[in-house]
Amino acid sequence: MKRDHGGNLDWAVAQYGGTRAGWVDLSTGINRQPYKVPDISPDAWTALPTASATARLIATARASYNTQGAVLPLAGAQAAIQLIPLLSKPGKARIMSPTYNEHAAALRALGWQVEEAATAADTAGADLAVIVNPNNPDGRYHDPQSLLALLPQVGRLVVDESFGDPYPDLSLTPAAGRAGLVVLRSFGKFYGLAGMRLGFALGSEADITALSQLAGPWPVCGPALEIGAAALADTQWAKASTARLMAEIARMDELAAQAGWSVVGGTCLFRLYDAPDAAAAQAKLAAHHIWSRIFPYSGTWIRLGMPGTAAEWSRLGAAMAGQ
Repeated sequence: MKRDHGGNLDWAVAQYGGTRAGWVDLSTGINRQPYKVPDISPDAWTALPTASATARLIATARASYNTQGAVLPLAGAQAAIQLIPLLSKPGKARIMSPTYNEHAAALRALGWQVEEAATAADTAGADLAVIVNPNNPDGRYHDPQSLLALLPQVGRLVVDESFGDPYPDLSLTPAAGRAGLVVLRSFGKFYGLAGMRLGFALGSEADITALSQLAGPWPVCGPALEIGAAALADTQWAKASTARLMAEIARMDELAAQAGWSVVGGTCLFRLYDAPDAAAAQAKLAAHHIWSRIFPYSGTWIRLGMPGTAAEWSRLGAAMAGQ
């Protein structure tokens, strides 16, 4: 499986010219109006991350995610994806697909037999089941009770909620202490600070202790501990950002309709469309130095993150109209 991703802007610049600063990167689902980074203490840069700073972030995350389960901060949800296959001996994994391809890649690299599942229910019977909720790239979602019903039917259930911040009603974090359930959260996408490399694994004490041992000491840097704690405590910012992003869905879908694309799905952080020729649509936007995401398994799917400023919206509208 090709481990292709969004965010490969260096390649786009090499192909289509310009400079990174002159491009609008919509190839990811990262919020382009990021959380304002607060002042960072000098110790966060010069000393090893402290137990107290880690504990403060964990307590804030537990409150933000409404969970009584154990919480482990990591260098992004990606770090958890790479460690979870080590929690038990390799067996049969089923992943609701298509989805973020790192889940399958990480499992296969560590000896797991990986099967694609068309629906969440089709993951039943696996030693390890993976469901991304809401799903990337098509935005399919599952209510928590339907996912909890899978727990007795699989050895371990991993629910990746990397795009879940704006959708608290879908979250399984309140149930994260239950045996066999591991929930992943990404910080960088909703808060727009992907370069911090911060994410969380939530689960039972046994699973989180095992993941912590695998991650080793200091899995998160000092500045990320401080920024993460400040941002997760800022509920006013989260509510305002969610409202703004939700309100922009219709605007993005209208631009796509005018370009002759139809909506496949998505979230308020990204939208997925069906175009007559996805590669041609991507090239058309790239000529305006706007980068998008297409997929090796589909010749028609194209995904766009949400623009962050009025200028970016204007530029995208002109590019999609062929001006």
